[in-house]
Amino acid sequence: MSSENNSLSKTILVTGAAGFIGFHVSKALLALGHKVVGIDNLNDYYDVNLKLARLAELGIDKEEAIQDLNVTSSTTHDSKMIFLKMNLEDRKALPELFKKYNFDVVCNLAAQAGVRYSLENPEAYADSNLTGFLNVLECCRHTKVPKLVYASSSSIYGNSDAVPFEETANVDHPISLYAATKKANELMAHAYSHLYGFETIGLRFFTVYGPWGRPDMAMFLFTEAIINGQPVKVFNNGDLSRDFTYIDDIVSGILATLLETSDNTSLYKLYNIGNSQPVQLLEYIEAIETALDKTAIKEMLPMQPGDVKQTYANVNLLKKDFKYQPKTEVTQGIAAFVAWYKGFYDIGR
Repeated sequence: MSSENNSLSKTILVTGAAGFIGFHVSKALLALGHKVVGIDNLNDYYDVNLKLARLAELGIDKEEAIQDLNVTSSTTHDSKMIFLKMNLEDRKALPELFKKYNFDVVCNLAAQAGVRYSLENPEAYADSNLTGFLNVLECCRHTKVPKLVYASSSSIYGNSDAVPFEETANVDHPISLYAATKKANELMAHAYSHLYGFETIGLRFFTVYGPWGRPDMAMFLFTEAIINGQPVKVFNNGDLSRDFTYIDDIVSGILATLLETSDNTSLYKLYNIGNSQPVQLLEYIEAIETALDKTAIKEMLPMQPGDVKQTYANVNLLKKDFKYQPKTEVTQGIAAFVAWYKGFYDIGR
């Protein structure tokens, strides 16, 4: 791995900038002195106020965030990022954005997230994850963006028993529409790298958690339920394990792929990005109980449609190419999340 003039400021597009991972990536890039242009459609899949609070941390006030500025009227700030409320699938605004800013690299983290929600609203996944991603690829193609780093997911491995999951495994049997759209993204990226000669790097995220996390994720749901004395829903009667990965470790991997080059000269790359230390669900809940000093009421439930029994990342390839090294133990990460949660929601003061 070598520096890609990392000391020089780059102009970087971060899609999904008000989302959990996009917020943290934007914050880290700004701290390094890069110019960040962020977009997000601020949909109501979960609490929009949390998204607006993340943007406020990045220097974007609420009134600025929610207005529908067009690309030409968006303001430029010397000390903070530029933000535009925008859908990925907007075939007029997104190309205009790419032409205006001439991005050095693009980080596509915007997507309709969630496995279970894909059973209720499949059209949202087609719009954002398929049409939207195609729009990003087309914009990269026509404005000669040299590198696109994009979010894939561990969910594409389905119910594979071959653990740890490796990038070379067959992933032709997704068990949710969400997973299918992520597999489609990888195939689309391959076609565009082959046809148009720009680098695409897909990152298969493994159960990301931490401060400012998504309210639909286990860490958030469990903490909220335990604090409020409500039952914690334990699916498959607790017989589940997840490769829980702390947000700081995820960000370090994303930054490496965005800002560095590797000895791997292939234009098309795929990497697992996880902690590589799966944890049983009941152990995870126990660690949250310890951090909160409160016992959970457990409601044992059957397996949910679209869910998988286990995830476990082999991250050797990302270590080899970009020196990726997760550092955060689950108990440490849970304590950090709980501290943030209590502070954000003003609990226990």
